[in-house]
Amino acid sequence: MRRLVLAAPHSGSGKTTVASLLCLALRHRGLRVAPFKLGPDYLDPTHLTRAAGQPTRNLDSFLLAPERLRVLFARAAANADISVLEGVMGLYDGRDPASDEHSTADLARRLAAPVVLVIDASGSARTVAAVAQGLRDFGPDLNVVGVILNRVAGAGHAALCEVALSQIGLPTLGFVTHDPTLHLPERHLGLLSAEQASWNEGEVLRAAANLKLDALLDVSEAPTLRVPLPTPSPGRRAVLAYAHDEAFHFYYPDALDALRDAGADLIPFSPLRDAGLPPGAGGLLLGGGYPEAHAAELSANTSMRAAICTFAARGRPVIGECGGLMYLAETLEDAGGQVFEMCGVIPYRTRMAPRLTLGYREATALTDSPIAPAGQVLRGHEFHHSVLTHSPTHPGYTWTDHTGARVDEGYAHGNVLASYLHVHHGATEEMAARLVEACSWGEDASSRRSPP
Repeated sequence: MRRLVLAAPHSGSGKTTVASLLCLALRHRGLRVAPFKLGPDYLDPTHLTRAAGQPTRNLDSFLLAPERLRVLFARAAANADISVLEGVMGLYDGRDPASDEHSTADLARRLAAPVVLVIDASGSARTVAAVAQGLRDFGPDLNVVGVILNRVAGAGHAALCEVALSQIGLPTLGFVTHDPTLHLPERHLGLLSAEQASWNEGEVLRAAANLKLDALLDVSEAPTLRVPLPTPSPGRRAVLAYAHDEAFHFYYPDALDALRDAGADLIPFSPLRDAGLPPGAGGLLLGGGYPEAHAAELSANTSMRAAICTFAARGRPVIGECGGLMYLAETLEDAGGQVFEMCGVIPYRTRMAPRLTLGYREATALTDSPIAPAGQVLRGHEFHHSVLTHSPTHPGYTWTDHTGARVDEGYAHGNVLASYLHVHHGATEEMAARLVEACSWGEDASSRRSPP
């Protein structure tokens, strides 16, 4: 069961670029590549997906319990010739600077996966070996198998680094020369998604020409993970419509699979272009994305906004995450101060802010919702530049921040749940099953719960 974790000393080392090059090169060799992204990132996976030709799965040891993480990995990797896992931040960076918990190193150990270091070699040569040796030897029980040199000046520069690395017993598994056209441009909330970035497959393959594919395949051999794979539920079925277009597209593929396993027929729709909701929908899922970049078009589609309001008023489950919360609110104020009418399903208003809100959260549900009963603890992740214009009046979650202060967040009332918290709907089979059951109530949903 071949697999490789690509890790680095720090963010910005070029992990996404190198992982994409490797996925495409292996694919062009005729191999089936299963791509993975460690952590909760929604954007890097789009680049890996395009390169590998297969959906990229997120593996996050904070959002997913250890055994669940292994199960989801094993299922996605089962039919692949090799799995390529892109790490997050630096190799040992996790939730706590005093431990490896939730780091790339931690996850590599959990999956018994060999680690390849991606090191930015620009402006250095022998020092590359010192960095690699430190990364290899800092943490116990980590199988570091070699180095890919990134942003080298050319073959001569790579040869100098290779000599130094040979002195510490680490092979050089290839190099990528410095090429500004390979750098993925940034936008206001991080990297561009693959659909928005330029892509010339021939140029990318040429950039990957110095990767030592045979050597990488040799070091990728790892033990087979013996875990029970998920099976679809024979129980109730429900139609769950989920927003999917340029404004809303942040979903974990494993979460969608878990909903299908639980009995959901997932039907995509576009809040930007469709006039109404898919027929027969029993629930709505509005994921994250960039509604602020499409606010005028979303606001102009009044028939869709009215359809969502009517749907919520009938007591049907409506889940909005981050961008979904912004769309369900009354108004959205963009970075230029222009205010756009949104759906008005929840009595909140949002505006763009210069400060990024970012971090893992361990939240307690304050009331029953379509995904969790009151009192249940859920793990999630925040990453957003918008804020509410006032304190929440019907908060859905509460948690304690790093200062020890209580934070009440989101909206939960009736069958509507909206929050800045991105949860993994596939974190447990129970969470997915609860949402599918809520969506299968049919016409009597309004008698179960009532919106405000």
